[in-house]
Amino acid sequence: MKEKASILNENDIERILKRISHEIIERNKGSKNLVFIGIQKRGVPLAVRIAKNIEELEKNDLKIGRLDITFYRDDVASKIKPVIEITDIPFEIDGKDIILVDDVLFTGRTIRASLDAIIDFGRPKTIQLVVLVDRGHRELPIRADYVGKNIPTARDEFVEVRLKEIDEIDMVTICQAE
Repeated sequence: MKEKASILNENDIERILKRISHEIIERNKGSKNLVFIGIQKRGVPLAVRIAKNIEELEKNDLKIGRLDITFYRDDVASKIKPVIEITDIPFEIDGKDIILVDDVLFTGRTIRASLDAIIDFGRPKTIQLVVLVDRGHRELPIRADYVGKNIPTARDEFVEVRLKEIDEIDMVTICQAE
């Protein structure tokens, strides 16, 4: 892949996550009933960062889980060797307001799979979606409740999110397939 444009840097990402943290608190009138679930891989560190921001503002501890949706995907059979991550949701979700976090919203299929997986764990009160980047091209009727940045892309472009926890740098770029 060839990098076309740098979209977000470390400061941009930090500012976006702080804004989203405030929006979550405002919409939910606090954080008492919130739990966070990050979609593997890069949704997890984003969920942790947002939860930490809210913990600092609200002075309470929030629960954070991680979700692997590999076997809920509708294309798992077409993948030669699916990469399987850990699902760890060590808390009850019944009646909770779940903040589901992912890095990029594209077709909506990952989110659909995530909703199926979450429902296997229980019946939450609500599920609200946070994405760092919404790049369009939806194939399913899914939209995010909290969006860091809308980045219109061509179908043959890719949005690459890199985060310190995984990639040792915070940045978002648009790449072109070679």
